Amino acid sequence: MPADEVPETFHVTTDEQLRAVSNLARHRIMSVLRFEPATITQIATRVGLAKGSSSYHVRLLERAGLVKVVRTRKVRGVTERYYAMAARSIVLPDPGEGGPDLLMRHAVADLEAAPREAGRHVGMAHLRLTEEQFAELGARLEALADEYRELSDPSLPDVSLVFALFRPTSQVQAEGDDK
Repeated sequence: MPADEVPETFHVTTDEQLRAVSNLARHRIMSVLRFEPATITQIATRVGLAKGSSSYHVRLLERAGLVKVVRTRKVRGVTERYYAMAARSIVLPDPGEGGPDLLMRHAVADLEAAPREAGRHVGMAHLRLTEEQFAELGARLEALADEYRELSDPSLPDVSLVFALFRPTSQVQAEGDDK
């Protein structure tokens, strides 16, 4: 399927789909397939898993509709399958109050595994904003991410951008909830 025909978003709606994206190995496999199709052997090499494990995880992702076979070819009598993401982005359901945010857990795991010498920009800022400023900052962050997503070139090294803009629970409110 040409890249132009790939749907923009895939909404995770079933328990099977949520279980499929909840696993860190499968998250990393989807990252490999983000820009270009790959075979099980290529996926295994890039993710650092055995071919059998990679095949198992890809089958679960395929069954959940998150990845699909986009082409095949015969290599020495064996059919080699190339897998790709079913959509450009995956939209997860809201985890609900108190629920862990799956994307942030995976992002932190990826950050911890990333080589420090490869360059990283990590920071945290505590701000005091009006509702309007909060909404404007969120929109600007999303627009900046979209701008750079358009500039992405599959031939360049992979870079991940993660951001979270949220209002933390105040200490007074959290203590009051315990009573």
